[in-house]
Amino acid sequence: MLVFWEQRLVFLATPKTGSTAIETALESLAAVSIMRPPALKHTPVGRYRRFLAPYLEKTAGAPFTVVALMREPKSWLGSWYRYRQRDDIADPRKSTRGKSFDDFVTAYLARPRPAFADVGGQAGFLLGQDGRPVDHVFRYEDMAAFVRFLEDRLGHDIVLPRVNVSPQGETALSPALDTALRHACADEFALYARVLSGGAPQAIRG
Repeated sequence: MLVFWEQRLVFLATPKTGSTAIETALESLAAVSIMRPPALKHTPVGRYRRFLAPYLEKTAGAPFTVVALMREPKSWLGSWYRYRQRDDIADPRKSTRGKSFDDFVTAYLARPRPAFADVGGQAGFLLGQDGRPVDHVFRYEDMAAFVRFLEDRLGHDIVLPRVNVSPQGETALSPALDTALRHACADEFALYARVLSGGAPQAIRG
């Protein structure tokens, strides 16, 4: 999470959407940078609005605009699956080594989810309890549009490094499981559909 005080802008770091690269590039421009631990780095909008927004806005005497990224839901799960293929996963219960992407998605759809597939969801991160989304949500797949938005707001050229990249891996999904995923996670796919390609700030407005 990054707070840009003068610009009254907050970036919330949706997991698996390039947030480490963004924070690495912009940390020096931010008044506040929270990059660890993960529970604070990846503060969801509901928690931000409940605990942090009142303090920031009272101190600044003005509201802050909140911006975040969203990744196509199946691609997002694929990134988690590939990330947990790494050799250095600290908790072996969270490793996906030796498992196919079908195995991972099947486990993700199970209740309760096993540890290796218990990765939450983007809708829960980007929507408050009242269903109101982050002020501006951009597609991860159109990172250039998001960067243009930041450059305009921050008045600074931005070049994103390649950091924390997941290893390569096969993430093709069987047709039946693809259908089951879209049905079970309809809220995720519906929210992503609301994020207009092209990245205008109107993509999603709360």
